[in-house]
Amino acid sequence: MTSTDLYFIKQQFTLGAYPALISLPFPDSSSSDYVPALLYKVRAHLALGDTASALALVPSDTENVALRAAAALARGEEGLETLRDLCVEIEGDEDSDEWETEMVKVLAGTAFVRAGEIEEALETLGGEGKAGDEPAALLSMIYLSLARPALAQKVLAPALKANPDALVLQLAESAISLVTGSQGTSGEPYAPALSFYNEQVANPSISSAALLVGRAVVRILRGELSPAQSDLEEAESILTRAKCERGTSDMLAAMVVAIGLTGDKKGEADELWSRLSTQHPSHPLVADIGTKELLFDECATKYDVPPRAIAVK
Repeated sequence: MTSTDLYFIKQQFTLGAYPALISLPFPDSSSSDYVPALLYKVRAHLALGDTASALALVPSDTENVALRAAAALARGEEGLETLRDLCVEIEGDEDSDEWETEMVKVLAGTAFVRAGEIEEALETLGGEGKAGDEPAALLSMIYLSLARPALAQKVLAPALKANPDALVLQLAESAISLVTGSQGTSGEPYAPALSFYNEQVANPSISSAALLVGRAVVRILRGELSPAQSDLEEAESILTRAKCERGTSDMLAAMVVAIGLTGDKKGEADELWSRLSTQHPSHPLVADIGTKELLFDECATKYDVPPRAIAVK
């Protein structure tokens, strides 16, 4: 995992430049970079929700545990038992490659979280010894999703101390900053997250809609709606050029919020919401609003609206 080409591939994946990563050529099949590059491409397809393309890349007869784990993740709940077996297999194999072991844990942990098996994910990622960069980042994000930012920071701190330049750890740190409203040394709200996104967006070698959406979210939280909308429009342009409709869910969700907060563009906000709910019905924002609508309707049936009061002269 040391070559320049592989570092670039890993960087593209970590920063959410999935369409760009998918379009990159493969290294030579005899190269030591081939399997890691293949795995990142498979994961990029999975990140975009394209399980068919992901499975098509994994050789059916592969013996590589990381690729087998990626294929199991692509199969959803049907692959959970395979992932459990692979976790046992790597624990009992003293000769297993450290990177492959970490990848199996990360992919299994991801699958368990998707299936709602949070405790199993925590056990898988939080085994004995120091967690690697990706396991530590994923573990911290799980704690963050459980509204435990202190635990998330506790998991992340030693990994960051050991490898402060790891992008995946910096990304996780910025997420914690968003949740906690950390001001950093500047005293400005969400400063650590904004600093991270500004630095990465300025990188000319990366064209990532996910980075722009991330920065837009920071700007929305800071009340900077116009710059946030500019970021989201640029993100949409990147995805449109890449013909990547699957990657538009978070962009549309952020657009709904940014446009809705302006207060004077209700028609545009309604149109964006229609796109989001139609194209991405399982997005967390759509699911959350749907649940609240059902709860409201249920509560409304329990009350009778009194007749309109009439003033007596």
